[in-house]
Amino acid sequence: MPEDLSAALAEVRDLLLDPGLTRAVAAGRRRGAEPSVVRAELRPVALKAGRRLQIVTNDGARPHTRNVAPGAEAEAAIDALLTEPFGNWHVESAGSTVQLRVTKKGDAQVHRQDSTDDGDPAPRQHDRVREHLLDPGDPLFEVIGGSAAKRRQVDAFLRALAATLPAEGLSTPLRVVDLGCGNAYLTFAAFRYLTAPVDAGGRGLDVEMVGVDVREDQRDRNTGLAERLGYTDRLRFAAGTILDAAVEPAPHLVLALHACDTATDEALHRAVGWGVEWILAAPCCHHDIAAQLRERPAPGPYQLITAQGILRERFADVLTDSLRAALLRGEGYRVDVTEFIDSAHTPRNLLLRARRTGTPTPRTEYDELVTTWQVEPRLAALLKG
Repeated sequence: MPEDLSAALAEVRDLLLDPGLTRAVAAGRRRGAEPSVVRAELRPVALKAGRRLQIVTNDGARPHTRNVAPGAEAEAAIDALLTEPFGNWHVESAGSTVQLRVTKKGDAQVHRQDSTDDGDPAPRQHDRVREHLLDPGDPLFEVIGGSAAKRRQVDAFLRALAATLPAEGLSTPLRVVDLGCGNAYLTFAAFRYLTAPVDAGGRGLDVEMVGVDVREDQRDRNTGLAERLGYTDRLRFAAGTILDAAVEPAPHLVLALHACDTATDEALHRAVGWGVEWILAAPCCHHDIAAQLRERPAPGPYQLITAQGILRERFADVLTDSLRAALLRGEGYRVDVTEFIDSAHTPRNLLLRARRTGTPTPRTEYDELVTTWQVEPRLAALLKG
C-alpha cells in the first residue's frame, strides 16, 4: 500500500541516525526531478578519530568520500541527502531492513523486514521473502529496468557465478567481459554483486568490467546508465562484434547470457583465445546444427530423431551443446553442463560452465560424433582459424 512520503522519509532518517546502521544506499530519481548526485552510499566506519559516518556520493564522473562525526554534523549531512529527489532508499540496520521506492504519483512504497534476536532476518506477517544474491528491490533495477522474468534469470546466473569463483586467490583487479551484453542487465548486476561489500552480500572485489555489443546505440545507452550509477571508473561498454571488439588487457572471466545461435560459439572462441580462467555461457537459438541436420540424411537407425521438425530442433540443441563442451575440454577446460534456472522461467535454461585446467582431453568421442552426423559446429571452424 502507498504511504505518505514524508512519514516514510522520517522513518529512513531515524534508521540512518541509529547506531545500529550497517549500510544505506540512495539511487535513482523521482519523476520530473534529478538529484545532484546519481548515487549515495552511507556506512559507519571506525577511524583513529573515532566512529564516523562515511558518505560516498557519485556525480556521474567520480566518487566523493567524506567522513562526518556523529551528532549535528551527521544530522545535517543526512537531512541534505533526504531532500534530494532520489527514487529509492535501501537501508540496512542491526534491527531491520527498509526499502523505499517513490512512485510516479509521489507516494512511498515501503518494504520492511525485521531481524530476529540472533540477527537473522525474519519475515514480517504476510511478507513473502525469497533468497536473492541481488535483491529485486535493489535500487540498481530502478535505473537499469528489466522485467521480473529477466531479473530472475540474472539472479540465477549470478548464483552460478558465485558457485564458480573461488572464495580466495582471485586476480586483482578481476577483469570480466560480458559478450553480447545487449541491454546489459547481467553486466550491471554482475558488477554490482562482485563489487558490493561482503557484509552487504557481495564479494567485495576490485573489478574491471567490459560489456560488448554490436550496436553502437546500445553502447551509448549502457554508458549513460553506468554514468548515472557512478560505475564508469570500473565499468565500460564497447561497440563491436564479439570476434573483433577491442578488449585490453585480456579478461579472467567471460560471461555470455543468451547470445543467439553462433554468437555463443564466437563468445566461447574469444574466451579460449584469451585463455580465460572461467567461462559462463547460457546458449540460445541453436539454428546452425539444426540447419545442417535438415540438409543431411540421418545415419543408421536415427531417422526417427530427425524426421519430425520439433524433435530435430530439440536434438540439435542437445547435440550442439554436447559438441561445444567437448571442444572446450579439448582446449584444456573442465566443463559442466547444468540447468541454471527452472524451465518455467525460460526454455533457454542451459549453462555451460568452464574452468581452465590447462590439460586438454582427447577428442576421440567428439570426432566420432561429428563423423557420424556429418556436422561441423561453428566453434570447431573458429578454433581451426
